[in-house]
Amino acid sequence: MFDPATLPPTARLYLRPEAIVDTPVGRDGEVARLAGGLLWFAAYELIAVVDGARVVQASVPIAALPGVIANLPASQAARLRLLAERISATRAPLILGPRTVRLDQPQVMGILNVTPDSFSDGGAHGDDPQALARIGFDMGTAGAALVDVGGESTRPGAKAVWEGDEVARVEPVVRALAATGTPVSIDTRKAAVMTAALGAGASVVNDVAALAWDDRALGVAARAGCPVVLMHSPEPASGPHAGGGYGDVAIEVFDWLEARIEAVVAGGVDRSRILIDPGIGFAKTLADNLALLNALTLFHGLGCAVVLGASRKRLIGALSNEAPVDERLGGSLTLALHGANAGVQMLRVHDVAETAQALRVWRGLRDAALTSRRD
Repeated sequence: MFDPATLPPTARLYLRPEAIVDTPVGRDGEVARLAGGLLWFAAYELIAVVDGARVVQASVPIAALPGVIANLPASQAARLRLLAERISATRAPLILGPRTVRLDQPQVMGILNVTPDSFSDGGAHGDDPQALARIGFDMGTAGAALVDVGGESTRPGAKAVWEGDEVARVEPVVRALAATGTPVSIDTRKAAVMTAALGAGASVVNDVAALAWDDRALGVAARAGCPVVLMHSPEPASGPHAGGGYGDVAIEVFDWLEARIEAVVAGGVDRSRILIDPGIGFAKTLADNLALLNALTLFHGLGCAVVLGASRKRLIGALSNEAPVDERLGGSLTLALHGANAGVQMLRVHDVAETAQALRVWRGLRDAALTSRRD
């Protein structure tokens, strides 16, 4: 049994849900619900960090956590209570005009690139706004709860796009797609592009710079009152691939996102409208990406819905004989299901129909487990 006396009083504490169970049936008091969703867990990994180093990692059963908290100094006790509350709290649905996207189950965000140099499908969809909107509409009918329209490539080495050109690329596509009733998010770090896209009918801002690249971006999002996705990149003012070099990537990304959430809330965005993205592939090595993927449940302690964007990423090629981008479907589905099994609420993907089908089967398995009777 873990002894709270072993925790250094100066340690910063973290909780990572672990021991996911098939069903809570017959296990009252032994399991807790993960983010109000379809998963339950039986224990927390308690992590204590001092000067950037983990000094304690211990498994604490759900029923034992109150006893641990009762024997800690006030500040550490308050920290664990807050983390536990955030881990289990139901995530508010996204209200996107007439559409409501529930976050008590994994949803699909379809990627619609309208840029000629995207790493995955640059130029593949042409530049006809109506044709692009039809592709986005098809993503919606195939199972995407949200279609993410982007007009600037974020691949390593990509050149920055002037905001006027980016507006010209995305605004007509967003307008045509939103007119079909499809919920749209705008993938941009520029305030002018956010403003144009929101005016054209977009409902969500997805920013790889977490509203920190453009000084005007936070104000745009706050005034719009729309949901925002804050993605981690270590030096967003310098570009999504700047920085890097981590001692403990999961803890450092958690701390960065926690601080960024507080800054965005202070800037006028309601916390319930914030989603976070750990930024797989952005200023991170293969080892960093794998460590983040294996620590995904840690991020529920931020109290915000989690977005996972790992579709067709370089790490899949690195783990599969350098498979080219158009041959990474199997790896993309593996990572999507890994995210679902970690309670991720939004999966940002290129292959919408295949991912939606995988999630339907996953949901069937979960429903069967949750409704099973045990005599």
